Amino acid sequence: MKKIKKAVLTFFAVLLAISVVLYFALPQVFSQKLKVYKGGEPSWSKPAFDSGKKTVVIVADNNGTEMFDLMAPFYLFNATEKANVYVVSEKKGPILLVNSLFILPHYSFSEIDSLHISPDVIVIPNLTVHLTTPPKSSTVNWIKKHYTGSNIMLSICDGSATAAATGLYDGKPLTTHASDYKTLRKQFPKAGWVKDISVTQSGNLYSAAGVSNAVEGSLTVIQRLFGEETMQAVLHKVAYPHAAVKVDHQSRVVDKGTIIKIASKMLFRKNYRIGVLLTANVNEFELASVLDTYVRSFPKTINSFSTNGAGILSKYGLTLYPTGDEKKDQVSELHILDSNSSNKAEQVPFPNASIIKYNIGQKSYPIESCLERIARLYGTNFKSCVKLMLDYN
Repeated sequence: MKKIKKAVLTFFAVLLAISVVLYFALPQVFSQKLKVYKGGEPSWSKPAFDSGKKTVVIVADNNGTEMFDLMAPFYLFNATEKANVYVVSEKKGPILLVNSLFILPHYSFSEIDSLHISPDVIVIPNLTVHLTTPPKSSTVNWIKKHYTGSNIMLSICDGSATAAATGLYDGKPLTTHASDYKTLRKQFPKAGWVKDISVTQSGNLYSAAGVSNAVEGSLTVIQRLFGEETMQAVLHKVAYPHAAVKVDHQSRVVDKGTIIKIASKMLFRKNYRIGVLLTANVNEFELASVLDTYVRSFPKTINSFSTNGAGILSKYGLTLYPTGDEKKDQVSELHILDSNSSNKAEQVPFPNASIIKYNIGQKSYPIESCLERIARLYGTNFKSCVKLMLDYN
C-alpha cells in the first residue's frame, strides 16, 4: 500500500512540475519561429473598384496578422455585395496569418494612396505578433491619415493596441481580447478600456472583443451602413447562432487552470499533425474558422497545403498560399472544406492521412462545428479552453 501511495504521489508531483513548466512555456507557443514565404513570384490579382459601393479597407501586417480578425470581416463585408473590400499592408508582399496561411494584400499603402481610394471603413485586426512589440508607427500614421471622422473605424481583438496608439480612442470606449485587457490597459492608459461587451461604439469609432467577436463587430458596422435587412442576410449566410448581434459578452481570461488543462492535453492525449487543403473558391469565413480554431487546440503541427504549392483564389478574390510542403511535411489529419473534393490519392495529398470533410454551408456556424469535434476528441473541458482563447461565449 505504501508503494502504491508513493507512486501516486510521485506521479502527481511530476505532473505538477511539468504543468508549472508548461504554464510559463505555453505563452511562447504562439511566439514560435514564424514561417517565411518560400514560394515563387506571387501572382497578383487586380481587384475591381465600383464607385457605387462603399469601400472597406482591412489593414494587415506582412510579418503577422490574426487570421479570423482579418478574414471574417473580409468575407462578411463582401457578402453584403455592396462593398469594395481590400486588404492593404505596408509592403506589397505575402502576409502571414497565424503561422498557418499566407495571403496577398490587394494593395500596399502607397499603391492605394496613389489610386486616391478613400475608405468608408477602416478595419484593424490584431497586427501585433507579441504584445511586447509596439504597433508600427508607419501603420499607425497611415491609419490616422485616413480616418477623417466621417468614415468608420473598427478595431478587432488586439487590433486595439494599434487603435489605441493612434490616440483616436483616448477617452473613448475600446475593448479587446479578455485575456489581454489588463496588459493593454496598462500600455495605453488614455483609451477608455471596457470589458464584458462584444462591441463598443462612440460615434464612428467601433471596437470588438477577442478573435471570434470579429463577427459581432463586422455585423454591427454592416447594419449601420446597409441596414437591418442586409445584415440579417449576411448573418444567415454564416449560420450565426443568434437572431441578432450578440452584445453581451463575458470577458473570461485564460488562467492557470486553463493552462494546466492544455498542458495535460499536450502531455497525455494524441496531438495530430493537421493539414488544411486549399481549394479554388474556398470560403474565407469557413477556412479561417477551421484554421484559427484548430491552432488553439495545440496540435503537433498545423499547416495549409495546395497542389504543388500553387496559389489559390478564394471565393471573394483573396490569393492564398500554403505554409506547408506536401513533399516534406507529415500530416495525420487532412481537413477539406470543399465537400466535393475527392479522396483519391492522385487528387488529394497525404493518402494515408485521415480525411476530415466539412459540409458547413448554412447549416452550422463553422466555429461551433470545429468546437464540437474538438470536444469529441478531447472532452468538454478542453473545448472550454479553446473557447477562452477564441474569446468565444
